[in-house]
Amino acid sequence: MAISLLAFLSPAHPSRPGHTPYLPIPTGNRASSSPPAPPPAATMWRGGAIAASAARALRSRLIPDPIHHPATSLTPIASARASSSAPSAAAANNVVEEAAAAAVSVSQQAGSVSNALHHYGRCYWELSKARLSALVVATSGAGYVLGSGNVVDIAGLCCTCAGTMMVAASANTLNQVFEIKNDAKMKRTMRRPLPSGRISPAHAAMWATSVGAAGTALLAWKANGLAAGLAASNLVLYAFVYTPLKQIHPVNTWVGAVVGAIPPLLGWAAASTELSLNAMVLPAALYYWQIPHFMALAYLCRDDYLAGGYRMFSFADPSGKKTAWVSLRNCLYMLPLGLFAYNWGLSSEWFGLEASLLTMGLTIGALSFVLEPSPKTARRMFYGSLLYLPAFMAGLLLHRLPNEQKVHNLTEKSELDGVLYGADLQDDQRARQKYEDRKPSRGQSRPPVAYASVAPFPFLPVPIYES
Repeated sequence: MAISLLAFLSPAHPSRPGHTPYLPIPTGNRASSSPPAPPPAATMWRGGAIAASAARALRSRLIPDPIHHPATSLTPIASARASSSAPSAAAANNVVEEAAAAAVSVSQQAGSVSNALHHYGRCYWELSKARLSALVVATSGAGYVLGSGNVVDIAGLCCTCAGTMMVAASANTLNQVFEIKNDAKMKRTMRRPLPSGRISPAHAAMWATSVGAAGTALLAWKANGLAAGLAASNLVLYAFVYTPLKQIHPVNTWVGAVVGAIPPLLGWAAASTELSLNAMVLPAALYYWQIPHFMALAYLCRDDYLAGGYRMFSFADPSGKKTAWVSLRNCLYMLPLGLFAYNWGLSSEWFGLEASLLTMGLTIGALSFVLEPSPKTARRMFYGSLLYLPAFMAGLLLHRLPNEQKVHNLTEKSELDGVLYGADLQDDQRARQKYEDRKPSRGQSRPPVAYASVAPFPFLPVPIYES
């Protein structure tokens, strides 16, 4: 078997073309008992060469040559590395899949948080009636500027406007909480957050309570107690008096006008810490302006208000004559306000002229509504009222004069502070003098005629003093 294997692996095997087969030399009769003769030297050398050649062939078949067969020689190593790296690759794939799943979860949570913030932010915006609240803030800021002296405190103005905004947002939210059923019946209001079910009434009430308390506290902290009291009273008047009164009696329009006239007083009080006669010009303008404004609105939305269950003045006036006359009367009440502002030292004479011209324009609109009560003339008066109020406030602020009472108060306060400071300084001087007088007096040493040191020069003469 070994001889046949060696013969097969040898280069002289018949299966390999180009090689002469090796024929072993007979050694005689193997059956004889005599030992065979030793082979000659040439025969032994040839047999050793054959064995070496067979060993090389076997080795080349079992272990490939890395030089001539590099791919074949590296195959066991690559397979071993692949088998060892297969678990690590699977683990890496699992880690990547888990990271991707975590990223998807985080993105979904971020998307849900963003959607929630957008949803509730939109609801809070609509509950607060942001545009109406901005108008209230504008009137309060105008009152603050009018109530200031030569210099307007910007920080105080910003705090007053922020507190007014929060209180107005609270009042408007409570108004919608109390009127959910009424708003659901009106086309103009049925898409609000509460009738549409986008937010719960309890949530809206919590929002109103928190923002109202924060606004009142901010006014009390940064302004004064008078401004905070006016804000709180206006909140109560709007949410708990005006709102239920809308379903009871048409006088609600005049109560709402009072609510709209308080913010300028709030701003004036925040700036000057008091109320005076000239502080009533802008509140009076706002009060009389709201009557024709809301009369025109109630006339245009009469059917909608009737479906909502509100009692408006225009319901008992099918022709619109009374509504138009009420509007005209309140426009006439506004004619002398510009002159009052000049006479009371609130503005220059130019504002008196400008305010009179503006009021005459609005009065002409109301007069056209009286002559021809129709949706067209009512709409014209309504749009005229929207232009009137910002123009009136802008002219009043442009031609305003510093609040003399505020300047006088500041002067008195500075003088009083100077007097008190001088008195304190004199008291300090007197106390210091008394302390100096009470200190024990030390005996003054007599000045020497000659100076000498005792040590370390004992040979010098002793000082001589005057008697």
